[in-house]
Amino acid sequence: MAFYQQRLSTGWTFRDAVDDAPDAWMPVLAVPSTVHQDLIANKKLENPYIGFNELKARWVNEKSWVYRLAFQQPTDIPPGARVALVFDGLDTFASVTLDGQTILQSDNMFLGHRVDVTDALQASVTAETEAERQTARQHILEITFDCAQSRARVIQAQHPEHKWVGFNGDMARLAVRKAQYHWGWDWGPVLMTAGIWRHVRLEVYAARVADLWPQTTSIDLDGKTARVTATATIEAAASLASTVKNLTASFRLRLHGQEIARQDGIPVSETDQTARAGFQVDNAQLWWPHGYGAQPLYEVVVSLSDRDKELHRTTKKFGIRAAELVQQPDKHGKSFFYRINGVDVFCGGSCWIPADSLLPSINAERYRKWMELLVAGGQVMIRVWGGGIYEDDAFYEACDELGVLVWQDFMFGCGNYPTWPAMLASVRQEAVYNVQRLRHHPSIVVYVGNNEDYQVQEQRKLTYNYDDKDPQSWLASDFPARYIYEKLLPDVVAEHAPATFYHPGSPWGDGKISSDATVGDMHQWNVWHGTQEKYQIFETLGGRFNSEFGMEAFPHEATIDYFVEHEADKFPQSHVMDFHNKADGHERRLATYLVENLRTATDLPTYIYLTQVVQAETMMFGYRGWRRQWGDARRCGGALLWQLNDCWPTISWSIADYFLRPKPAYYTVRRVLRPLAVGVQRQHHDWSVAHAQPPTHSTYAVWIASSHQQPAATPITATVELRFFSVATGRDIRAPLFYANIAVQPNGTTDVVTDGVIDHIAEPEAHVLSARLWVDSTVVARDVDWPQPFKYLDLSDRGLQVIPGPAAARDDGRLLRISARKPVKCLVFEERDGVHVSDSAMDIVPGDEQMVTVTGLGQGDAPLKYHYLGQ
Repeated sequence: MAFYQQRLSTGWTFRDAVDDAPDAWMPVLAVPSTVHQDLIANKKLENPYIGFNELKARWVNEKSWVYRLAFQQPTDIPPGARVALVFDGLDTFASVTLDGQTILQSDNMFLGHRVDVTDALQASVTAETEAERQTARQHILEITFDCAQSRARVIQAQHPEHKWVGFNGDMARLAVRKAQYHWGWDWGPVLMTAGIWRHVRLEVYAARVADLWPQTTSIDLDGKTARVTATATIEAAASLASTVKNLTASFRLRLHGQEIARQDGIPVSETDQTARAGFQVDNAQLWWPHGYGAQPLYEVVVSLSDRDKELHRTTKKFGIRAAELVQQPDKHGKSFFYRINGVDVFCGGSCWIPADSLLPSINAERYRKWMELLVAGGQVMIRVWGGGIYEDDAFYEACDELGVLVWQDFMFGCGNYPTWPAMLASVRQEAVYNVQRLRHHPSIVVYVGNNEDYQVQEQRKLTYNYDDKDPQSWLASDFPARYIYEKLLPDVVAEHAPATFYHPGSPWGDGKISSDATVGDMHQWNVWHGTQEKYQIFETLGGRFNSEFGMEAFPHEATIDYFVEHEADKFPQSHVMDFHNKADGHERRLATYLVENLRTATDLPTYIYLTQVVQAETMMFGYRGWRRQWGDARRCGGALLWQLNDCWPTISWSIADYFLRPKPAYYTVRRVLRPLAVGVQRQHHDWSVAHAQPPTHSTYAVWIASSHQQPAATPITATVELRFFSVATGRDIRAPLFYANIAVQPNGTTDVVTDGVIDHIAEPEAHVLSARLWVDSTVVARDVDWPQPFKYLDLSDRGLQVIPGPAAARDDGRLLRISARKPVKCLVFEERDGVHVSDSAMDIVPGDEQMVTVTGLGQGDAPLKYHYLGQ
């Protein structure tokens, strides 16, 4: 018989587990879902994302829930076939019964389950009359979701010997394999979801392809040939077990829908029930991160047959590419950067948290929009953070198709995790399940053991001796999770995805302290957290790879309008506004960075904008300096800002809010990550230390950063123009400087000026340094360095003009011409849903008219509002 599946998505009902009244059952619109979504749909719960409603939802966290489905089994189950109930995700403590018989107990949200229910459904096959068969085909599936919060606390209390320490949330979370951010984080609410969070289905089969693993086993980059192996793991019903020798698999290799190779009639091994095909691919089309090449995806199709009868067919897409994490001794310590297909790639990108606290709310389209936003921002890497989930297939498929490199954490975050035998067994099963599910994606280039658990070890002074190589002694220590990160997980990756690099933790570097800037990756939180350094010195605080750093900013006003119910609460320090900012000490930290740098304001629109200016400047200073260091023997291999996205409408470090509305920082990062970027930066002067006295002189530098791969023998030739504009008048305070015929260093940094000097006694007037990069008579990049802090500058009366261009419409967009008599800082256009601006958060200088294209505005729509510093 051919493989058959039936989704069990509708017809469900649910209730509070202790309320067994007949009318307690409520309808479920569809699964996947969570109890919160189902309660909202039944008007039993207000939207927890609005106002203080999160508090009104706390009772849901403390309950157990039952989901129930009455379903008809498939009418034709041939003799000898097997029937499986498949659960792709149950959140979290789930007891599943079929017709009153327990068939599954699950306590790990990150696992999928298959339960053979053939015998339970056999009665309908053996029933004698049609009426009996109809009755027998009716089955009751019930899933009881025990309260994860209560169960976790019970488990915690049972193990007083363990040190339950960490950052964020209830430390009982460490005992439960559930998304850790559900317990509350410094950017997210406490919403302890329960329910069928991924699909449920029935499968009927005589034999099936349980797993298909296409992998590139070797690549000759010079000869452009690759060796590809496809392995199909077969599951056969018991009736076929003795005749597996009759099963064969046929493999097809396709590219762009065209078959390029095939192998037919490969016997299924009776030893391990696998079939394997190998292909040599000549003129292989390599998969690249976007900006470096195309993203061709090959497809393997496998057909499983019993003699001439096809039983099951499945496909998987993959990319042919070589990826390595280069860690070699060098003059700066030990490198940490990625090399794809032989090309060194500076990994500018972001960290990713789940895009919703109610996970089934995220569909494939929303995943795609997030990754499209990332790509449009010039970012090449996304880091799936270890306190969330192993993401949906749609997320990784979007990354494959769009050319986004994925740094994949395992789901351990900010804690000292326990390791009793049942926990280790569950973690191993979780790791195997998810690595096997994800390993064919070319986008995934590294698996990482955890997020900040080694920092917990440092701060809580837990035992860690890097020279101790005995895994059993790690289990006996007060930091037993080292066994997970340095033994269990690397073993799983080595066995099931041997071509993908494994890194024990983030941050981590050869067992050294996590703040060591010479090795491994670093989370640099001494801007915002920690010592709260000036953002202007961010580049001096980095390491070999900066995998976390950030600065908070308010979201756009439309997002605040969504979650603030009452007009009277729309001021920066309102109770509800603070409630939607979960970061510890955010009031003090925001105030510090605002008052140090800007003239503060208390009206909400201006306050929103000012926080966004600080975030944009912070990200610019970090990215700009670290990308420059890429050219210095790969001193910095990449920078992943914290964070790209939000899980609810909130105030956080995200550079695009819950509704995918970019903040100004998104645009400043995009400019720094352009394939060709110019940088200009003067020496930082700390006015607070100098008691607001100006320096007598300062130095400045100008450079070009390039990700282009052209041979050094045929370099890009560029010209850099440097001008010095008075902030007060807009006039040139000295003659423009031109640097012509510059041979741009490929995939690196070209220094243009390293020893520029500003004499503040001879030139006391505050001025900006404006650099433009010309290639083939076209301006391809700009950068503007401003005197710091902005609060000392009078930025009123800029003479800014934003007017329609010579063509009223172009490509269904509106072309805007932007000019100014005096330098303008951070011109930000309104973010309106459905409307796209080609640039924003712009600096404008005299004589440099810039163009912005606005798409999505209807003929009758009002022009976009805009704001600039000092307006």
